[in-house]
Amino acid sequence: MGPFLFVILCALAGVACTAETKRPNVLFIAIDDQNDWIGAFGGHPLAKTPNIDRLAKRGTIFLNAHCNAPLCNPSRTSLMLGLRPTTTGVYGLVPWFRTLDAWKDRVTLPQQFKAQGYKTYTSGKIYHGGVGGPPQQTVEFDVWGPPGGIGVKPAKKLIGPTPMGDHPLMDWGVFPHQDEDKGDYQVANWTIEQIKAMPNNQSFFLAAGFFLPHVPCYATQKWFDLYPDDDSVLPPVRDDDRGDTPRFSWYLHWNLPEPRLKWVQENNQWRNLVRSYLACTSFVDAQVGRVLDALDAAGLADNTLVVLWGDHGWHLGEKGITGKNSLWDSGTKVPLLFAGPGVSQGGRTQQPAELLDIYPTLIELCGLKSRTDLEGISLVPQLKDARAERNRPAVTSHNQGNHGVRSERWRYIRYADGSEELYDHQSDPNEWTNLVAQGKYTTVIAEHRRWLPKIDAPPAPNSASRVLTYDPATDVAIWEGKTIRRSDSIPE
Repeated sequence: MGPFLFVILCALAGVACTAETKRPNVLFIAIDDQNDWIGAFGGHPLAKTPNIDRLAKRGTIFLNAHCNAPLCNPSRTSLMLGLRPTTTGVYGLVPWFRTLDAWKDRVTLPQQFKAQGYKTYTSGKIYHGGVGGPPQQTVEFDVWGPPGGIGVKPAKKLIGPTPMGDHPLMDWGVFPHQDEDKGDYQVANWTIEQIKAMPNNQSFFLAAGFFLPHVPCYATQKWFDLYPDDDSVLPPVRDDDRGDTPRFSWYLHWNLPEPRLKWVQENNQWRNLVRSYLACTSFVDAQVGRVLDALDAAGLADNTLVVLWGDHGWHLGEKGITGKNSLWDSGTKVPLLFAGPGVSQGGRTQQPAELLDIYPTLIELCGLKSRTDLEGISLVPQLKDARAERNRPAVTSHNQGNHGVRSERWRYIRYADGSEELYDHQSDPNEWTNLVAQGKYTTVIAEHRRWLPKIDAPPAPNSASRVLTYDPATDVAIWEGKTIRRSDSIPE
């Protein structure tokens, strides 16, 4: 790119730069299973996240941002490819998109930066799972750090078996260990080392993927001590909350390792789970703070765009479940925050946003070559003025035929069997009252129906784990090879 063209692109993106100034760096921070229980986002009144909160003050946050799939692999695939799950057919924990003929050569977000002169780095969980070995890794990023993950674990599970048996990830609680032995601490260490060693004349795209608060949620006592050991930590729930939801809503999490609310209540684990999740959130916030401090110390903060995001929401009892795999706000809402060149400070917007929008937004902010094949839209208007309106809602899909449409006020859900839900977030932020049966919201429903994906692909080849299919002719659903019929009892 010539210097004159670069200056023009910077001006269009609202980035203060000259021909002698290198393009903005990107610090790309992902947090696994992180819902909006972060101080600045207001999802939990007791959440203590001072470092993310200070980052929010110097940037713009999206208070109504949603994943495009409520599960790790399809969510991250969608973000990195700039395509909806309903376009790629990637709905489950597999496949890796490079194994699919239709997408094996797709230019991902880090590749887009790499192709235009950025040096790209990654550590921790950015993609879900492995990426096919060293040759494939170098296609995605130039430099790879430690994989992160759980790190130190207790000698045996703390809570014992759950309804799905002795699943190793279904565990949480406090046990004595060193924070330095956690995978996320090591990811932060490596990221800090890269920041310290960055050459002054090289623009970089640096990705850091933190594992917690993904289960198993282990933390030391000092992080638990941030939160009271009483029921004030629990989210508001209603015992009859599923009474007005379609039966099909259960199919999306029919037989998962994450226990239901009933089990955690009966086994005196609900408060422990919630405190563990909050403690791990605060621990990760501290790692984010260490990375931000290193960016400041290196003198790079002023020319570095920071984007922080979670890959999907997480239930902690709402709608009678724990975990992900739902189309309600608790399952889809994520933290999304931008700070740095071209971003207004202290911005807070309620306009709907999608993780899919990160790709075109970063391209525009950094003055990179634009693309016409991305299904997200740039958030730059809201980053300049938080009051700027967005002309479309956020759409989340979980397996073929199941979609949630989230506008500024409303959440509409349509399942593969045609059943529906509608919630008014103005009067019902907890989504306790399904309005579909009332009959007076036909116009609202029709407006949201028109945003359902026009492409609704079947599961990609070699899909298996956590994939649901439905045959309307027989009214039978298939969940990981097991048949679900209306006459079947819902698993507890």
